Amino acid sequence: MDKDKIGQPTSKQTKDSFNKNIKPFDTVEETWFWFILAQKAQVEGARYSAGLSLTPRPCEPSDILKILHNIYRNRMLLWEHMLVLRHYGRRQLAPDATRVKEARAHKLWGEAMRRLEPIFIRKGIMNENCASSSFPNELWAQEASVYSSSNMNEEG
Repeated sequence: MDKDKIGQPTSKQTKDSFNKNIKPFDTVEETWFWFILAQKAQVEGARYSAGLSLTPRPCEPSDILKILHNIYRNRMLLWEHMLVLRHYGRRQLAPDATRVKEARAHKLWGEAMRRLEPIFIRKGIMNENCASSSFPNELWAQEASVYSSSNMNEEG
């Protein structure tokens, strides 16, 4: 046995300890804003090295770019979605539904986030238990329990 390798962690041990430090994103928006900032930094000359950030992430910016490319190519997102994602991503702020000029952008943003979320969860980029907190189910009325007059009479 080599003396140099005694006490050295195996590649599996190194991988396991690295994986413990990885922090998946909590929301789709957080993932998106991180991606936009990483892309901006790269355009400005920064070099990305996996595992060297203060908070190690489960993916590289290029992984998200590949996901975007695939869902655009498969027509899950339209060019309008991409433009809204880029514009509001650069602002680091989601469109405001209460502002008239941002109503359409808010709709497109929501559609894009709902389509990205399951992909990010499946790939381990995002925490599953934190998912859908910002986009409640649109069919909430169908899932809500409705009291009929007969139910109210029984309680009263």
